[in-house]
Amino acid sequence: MMNNKFLNKLKYKAQELRKKTFLEFIKKGEAHLGGSFSIIEILITFYYLILKKNDKFILSKSHASFPLCLILRDKGLKPKITTHLEIDEKNGIHCTTGSLGHGFPIATGMAFARKKRGKKGKIFVLISDGECQEGTTWESLLIASKHKLNNLTLLIDYNKIQALSRLDDALPLNNLSKKIKSFNWNCITIKDGHSFKSLISNLKKKNKKPTAIILNTVKGKGIKEFENDPVWHARKLRGDEIKIGKKRLGIK
Repeated sequence: MMNNKFLNKLKYKAQELRKKTFLEFIKKGEAHLGGSFSIIEILITFYYLILKKNDKFILSKSHASFPLCLILRDKGLKPKITTHLEIDEKNGIHCTTGSLGHGFPIATGMAFARKKRGKKGKIFVLISDGECQEGTTWESLLIASKHKLNNLTLLIDYNKIQALSRLDDALPLNNLSKKIKSFNWNCITIKDGHSFKSLISNLKKKNKKPTAIILNTVKGKGIKEFENDPVWHARKLRGDEIKIGKKRLGIK
């Protein structure tokens, strides 16, 4: 049961992960802050509540890999903390990702292989909304539908900003849910992708079809001055920006 005490513990964990991620950005001298902070709650929900022994999680938008690697380290693994992930199965990295549009097709292949072999476990893949402009995304939707891959879940970080522009200015994804459903997928839209209550209740549902979950998120969530600003897709933290971030996150 999701009581307030339980939800508050998750919120505290999210705040701590933002702090650790921010400090790691300073240490490494690089920062994909916006897209990393938009998926904090999603990652926590999966790695501490949803994933089971035989499940696999793939982060296709691996420029946002710092918080994922920090979670894996918290769970006793030792992945290399890097902007783009390279396969390291023993440390929880199940495929190499970097160029956008690759993680979803790989996840689809994994789900197909598991279904063909009668192997247990689900495949979850998290992509950016910008990846929905890639042809491989729509090919994967077609293939998963044809083979009825109900062991596959696609998560879309819908923060509406890509690289240095807003999604609607670059290439709009109008009626995204309707488009996905037209491929005979189940599609759920979560209005607040930072709400643990909404995430947990929707992610635990069982489905007979491959399922997509559109997560409405805020790029740069947690630092008000950085939120919804395309510049924070990829930007090295400097001087006053470090001070602002530390103050907002409660880092002394």
